[in-house]
Amino acid sequence: MTSLPTSTPHPAAVEIRSWSLDSFRELRGLRAALREIVAGTAGEVSDRMAVVATELATNALRHGRPPTVVRLLRSGDRLIIEVADHDLFAAPELDEGRPLGAGGLGLQLARAFATDVGWYATETTKHVWASFPS
Repeated sequence: MTSLPTSTPHPAAVEIRSWSLDSFRELRGLRAALREIVAGTAGEVSDRMAVVATELATNALRHGRPPTVVRLLRSGDRLIIEVADHDLFAAPELDEGRPLGAGGLGLQLARAFATDVGWYATETTKHVWASFPS
């Protein structure tokens, strides 16, 4: 297992929108809203952001502690997806040896689709983020 780098995403980033998720059923609405908001970006970036947001939110819902909060941020020419949960004890780890179809590929997809991926913790929350060109 490999840990994600610990870093905060673009300290001057401005929040565009946030979602608080309590269940997996809310993921469809997250994807739809995110695609609508970033519709002005290239289609591939919009689709990749929706996949990464869904994967990171799924990880938080499955492995974290509620509530899961997803935020869309902008910093200059970057859009950032940030997903927070309240489990401070489990650092996000990549299982690079896991075969396709065995689950656990969310962080690998985030690394493949995003420009940068990282995580950080505050006193109350753990945040995993991914940035994309806008």
